[in-house]
Amino acid sequence: MDFDALWAELAPIGRYAGTGGYRRFSWTVADAECRAWFTERATGLGLDVRADRNGNLWAWWGDPAAGDAVATGSHLDSVPDGGAFDGPLGVVTALAAVGRLRESGARPRRPVAVVAFVEEEGARFGVPCLGSRLLTGAIGPEWSGGLRDADGVSWAEAYAAAGGEPEAMGADPELLGRLGTFVELHVEQGRGLVERGAAVGVASSIWPHGRWRMDFSGAADHAGTTRLADRRDPMLPFASTVLAAREEAAIAGAVATVGKVFVEPNGTNAIPSAVHAWLDARAPDEAALEATVAGVLGAARRYAAKERVEFAESRESYTGEVEFETGLRDRLSLLLGGAPILGTGAGHDAGVLSAHVPTAMLFVRNPTGISHSPAEHAETADRHAGVAALTRVLEELACA
Repeated sequence: MDFDALWAELAPIGRYAGTGGYRRFSWTVADAECRAWFTERATGLGLDVRADRNGNLWAWWGDPAAGDAVATGSHLDSVPDGGAFDGPLGVVTALAAVGRLRESGARPRRPVAVVAFVEEEGARFGVPCLGSRLLTGAIGPEWSGGLRDADGVSWAEAYAAAGGEPEAMGADPELLGRLGTFVELHVEQGRGLVERGAAVGVASSIWPHGRWRMDFSGAADHAGTTRLADRRDPMLPFASTVLAAREEAAIAGAVATVGKVFVEPNGTNAIPSAVHAWLDARAPDEAALEATVAGVLGAARRYAAKERVEFAESRESYTGEVEFETGLRDRLSLLLGGAPILGTGAGHDAGVLSAHVPTAMLFVRNPTGISHSPAEHAETADRHAGVAALTRVLEELACA
């Protein structure tokens, strides 16, 4: 089955008619449908599909035990009302590329694997790239198992309900040791390729980035009868902190975003008792990121004290600067006719694996430059260019 047919099959799963975006959250009905689709299509290509101990799906062409495998793929989960391409483009392209190679009669000298990682976006349980972090041991099962979604369901409970074995979660050095190279194809989350007039590019690096939880705790009261001077309103320091995030990021040449917020009791005529919010911060280097986060959290503490509100913070995830292996990067750029090399501020499973396996990324042009939105896009011709590029890369790495 070719790329267009695969893409058309996957496209309706998890799509929300109200926004045109996707709600493919880990261990939900939509996620189960995506996983079933992946398993069926990979099996149809003659691949051996296995879930690892953390729920990541691996479709193998060749004997996994042989080692030095060439792996490719991405993820199928989405941010709330996200676009169609972030993650799924890499998975569908990988299946299409393997299909082309098999149809051509290629005989890999190294095993080939297509992977679909779980909870890459962290949309349900808050930690991005959770599947790859668990695989590599960057996060331990004793910590991840207690992560909870907005309804209080833990990662371990959701995983068990989906048929997984939470007691088996954790680092998998045996599986990791079977990988010789990992190449992730992804829609570009920006306009670098548009500006360079290229359909496909190669990643150079990923900015350091992380997520911090901020909890402001005050006192609930009546919105109409409580004097301003008597209030301990957590919304005030929270609002000031959001503005501080913009200011601190601008000073450091970074980016900082507060895009997820929960308010208690969340009533129109009630002063909030608590505000729970998450800071996403990214920067060109770790010094700039540290300065940005320190500035934002310092401001939060000052504003909270001014309003007699308690403040607590915790870092939920962090990824240092990733420089993809230059030899592999340059080799792929040359192989693809001098494809442009560019960096990104977006995190990926490839960034997590890069500390353990020689890793590279391919980007496919996004004419809108928009991501994590239904406006995210890749033209049909560019999608096909991505398939051709990944097919060439797999042929070179696994078959030559």
